[in-house]
Amino acid sequence: MAADSEPESEVFEITDFTTASEWERFISKIEEVLNDWKLIGISSGKPLEKGVYTTGVWEEKSDEISFADFKFSITHHFLVQEPSDKDGKEEPVEDALPLPMQDLLCMNNDFPPRAHCLVRWYGLREFVVIAPAANNDAVLSESKCNLLLSSVSITLGNTGCQVPLFVQIHHKWRRMYVGECQGPGVRTDFEMVHLRKVPNQYTHLSGLLDIFKSKIGCPLTPLLPVSMAIRLTYVLQDWQQYFWPQQPPDIDALVGGEVGGLEFGKLPFGACEDPISELHLATTWPHLTEGIIVDNDVYSDLDPIQAPQWSVRVRKADNPQCLLGDFLTEFFKLCRRKESTDEILGRSAFEEEGKEVADITHALSKLTEPAPVPIHKLSVTNMVHSAKKKIRKHRGVDESPLNNEVLNTILLFLFPDAADKLADGFESRTSTSAGNNPPPENEDYNLFSQFKSAPSDSLTYKLALCLCMINFYHGGVKGVAHLWQEFVLEMRYRWENNYLIPGLANGPPDLRCCLLHQKLQMLNCCIERKKARDEGKRGSMPDRSPGGTSGDTGKGADHSGDNPDKEKEVGKSWESWSDSEEEFFECLSDTEDLKGNGQENGKKGGAKEGNKESVNLKPEGRLHPHGKLTLLHPGEPLYIPITQEPAPMTEDLLEEQSEVLAKLGTSAEGAHLRARMQSACLLSDMESFKAANPGCCLEDFVRWYSPRDYIEEEVVDEKGNIVIKGELSARMKIPSNMWVEAWETAKPVPARRQKRLFDDTREAEKVLHYLAVQKPADLARHLLPCIIHAAVLKVKEEEALEDISSVKKIIKQIISHSSKVLRFPNPEDKKLEEIIAQIMSVEAIIARARSLKAKFGVEKCENEEEKEDLQRFVNCLLEQPEVSVIGAGRGPAGSIIHKLFVNAQRVSAVPPLEEELRSVSSEERRLNTGTVSDFPPPTGREVILRTTVPRPATYSKPLPQRMYSVLTKEDFRLAGAFSADTTFF
Repeated sequence: MAADSEPESEVFEITDFTTASEWERFISKIEEVLNDWKLIGISSGKPLEKGVYTTGVWEEKSDEISFADFKFSITHHFLVQEPSDKDGKEEPVEDALPLPMQDLLCMNNDFPPRAHCLVRWYGLREFVVIAPAANNDAVLSESKCNLLLSSVSITLGNTGCQVPLFVQIHHKWRRMYVGECQGPGVRTDFEMVHLRKVPNQYTHLSGLLDIFKSKIGCPLTPLLPVSMAIRLTYVLQDWQQYFWPQQPPDIDALVGGEVGGLEFGKLPFGACEDPISELHLATTWPHLTEGIIVDNDVYSDLDPIQAPQWSVRVRKADNPQCLLGDFLTEFFKLCRRKESTDEILGRSAFEEEGKEVADITHALSKLTEPAPVPIHKLSVTNMVHSAKKKIRKHRGVDESPLNNEVLNTILLFLFPDAADKLADGFESRTSTSAGNNPPPENEDYNLFSQFKSAPSDSLTYKLALCLCMINFYHGGVKGVAHLWQEFVLEMRYRWENNYLIPGLANGPPDLRCCLLHQKLQMLNCCIERKKARDEGKRGSMPDRSPGGTSGDTGKGADHSGDNPDKEKEVGKSWESWSDSEEEFFECLSDTEDLKGNGQENGKKGGAKEGNKESVNLKPEGRLHPHGKLTLLHPGEPLYIPITQEPAPMTEDLLEEQSEVLAKLGTSAEGAHLRARMQSACLLSDMESFKAANPGCCLEDFVRWYSPRDYIEEEVVDEKGNIVIKGELSARMKIPSNMWVEAWETAKPVPARRQKRLFDDTREAEKVLHYLAVQKPADLARHLLPCIIHAAVLKVKEEEALEDISSVKKIIKQIISHSSKVLRFPNPEDKKLEEIIAQIMSVEAIIARARSLKAKFGVEKCENEEEKEDLQRFVNCLLEQPEVSVIGAGRGPAGSIIHKLFVNAQRVSAVPPLEEELRSVSSEERRLNTGTVSDFPPPTGREVILRTTVPRPATYSKPLPQRMYSVLTKEDFRLAGAFSADTTFF
């Protein structure tokens, strides 16, 4: 059994007073479990195919049984197989050996790369193990082991079960098992020896043959020859001659371009250390007969180069340091920080004595100048403008988390239009920042809508990448806070000076993107409106022709092709001239209203009666004639009015609005108030329409605004002529209709004199305040989807260079998982960590692929066929536990592996420097190096010995005998399966 004795800890306790009933109950429980699992009776199955232990599916079932108070787990391990033919079941072969005994002699699955240890040691396809349930429990004494073995033996005898039953003894780390298998008139005993130190006579084949034969004890004089399978394993650890190709980036040289594979706006990729730590070469002689080779303590024929089979596996480095994974992990840590920007950078950064007075005097001096900017904002503005200087004065250049060179590089990357400011002036700057080109329509680009991040060419996306890099390389959270502060200052500067923000698509906030991106788009909308207002007040464009069309089929179908400049006109309408509570503007002449754009699509409604306006009113705020429609009563042409655009909304404002509307309740008063709130845009359009079309009625408005709600039909009049008669739709005729009420309250006010639906000044200040109060942790939460988006794009790009099928599947899983997690606000940290871990695993796989390609010289190979073979071999190494080498030591991959071992041996054989300094002749050195073996001593030696002999007597039935031996540096194990005839003994 085991040679090492261990002190007993929590062990299986059975006293001499154990009652027979407890023992019987234990045996009965085992029988019951075997019966439940249908393991009673003859076992049947097909002969095993080659390699099925590796490629097949293994399953297990478990249950718990007790011996007195001691708990055991009983587990059935089995290879899933197709059921054999019915004919085979009906006609069992007479005197056939049990299936496990046949498996002992099967050579098709020796040394499986991944299997339960009992499968490797005995070659079994099915077995049951009884082991102590708790990990720290153990069965140590011989008497207790024998008691368990006798229980197993009785159970097998009672049930007729032919599946081997094993009992685990000693401490679990030793993997010690004893067991038994029974059949009709035959029995196999499974025994084991485990030693820490191996006796010399068992380190070679001849000694193992001696112990095997003596254990069999066959009485026959001419013993049948023993068949052997031998495997020697060699480990290559020294990769010195193949330096890992990925060098860490040069942080100091990052500014101004790409160095070490890293630049602003791009995530790094790859492992900083070799992700492959060892290569294990297994050389196998699968079918040898005793006497063919010699292997003893003085000589061995087992030369690895001559081995007919080679197989290789690689050992991966544990958690190799990978750049992309490090970036993601560090950025995710930022999400858990609690400090605000002020706490990180210091509140004193904004305080400076004597400056307040200067700000006030500067603000007062502005009173005499006409300015469109609200007066009460001036002192705040000047304070913020001087913030950069104050910060630097207090900190000093050296104390700033980001030095000026890095900061300027990032700001120019984020705001490329800023470089044109001095050279090309205002016009150039604004023209380059009006928006992006049409977005590319491809799957990778549109990932932002699945991840709720931002388009990969947007400012938000670039900002996320820069903050990620700053966090990792340039000052951590302090650097992030500093850059964010500079970014917010730039946003305010652009708002106050009417410079559009680059890298943002035109139009209202895109609700598919993250909230931060929506806020920046909202700020851009505000800048666009304010810019249009300020340009109009300066009269910088006196010759403005009507532009744009209305958006809906009724409002603009007739002029859809009239104005190709519609896009340029968006946001430059009259609407800024407001009489809101916060700002007052002088009224301009009607000629200055003529710029604007039409109303949005999809507005529906109607009215029962029109409210006739005085025809004597002077028309105001006209865009252009409709073309086809005329007013029903005066019969004059219908004019499309200049209308206000509805206010753009970010998702948090929409949620806020929906909450307010929901709180109004279902009462009549609440419903009325809700309708009034929702019809603000409709009322504005009605007022604009009345101002542009004096004398119009509700039917005129509906015909333009919602044509489907005005039903026309051909009727025959009194004279027999066919005429077209129209009326409002049924839903427009409902009493107290919202449209009727709105029409009655609407006054003929042109859009330029209406209160603004969208107060850009207030909204911009709200956005700027929102940005200013963001903590670095909030910022990281907002931008994490962008970083994950960028990381996925990076791994897709890198995988495309390697073409690894398993990685493609994992990337699809990452995208699917991320889409589900990131779609909702505030995702759980655990789920975010899972996504990051998946991305890191992909990066490690790609890094391993590159390491192996470099070591096997795939790219350097000139022969195309060989190159493909090597590429396939490398891909298999990544995806399979063990890969056969075609051609063994003489194939393309085998010869490279051989060279790797030879080079490693030469490096290890070079004497240390102090020895070289001694007077050793060059001839002696040459002779010494010439005797170096190509391979180091084997790390592991595995031998399987098999034979079929009659036991225990000469007239007994010939039965299979098998012994497995494994020898490593600190471990020696013998696992024997010895069969005996229980009828003729």
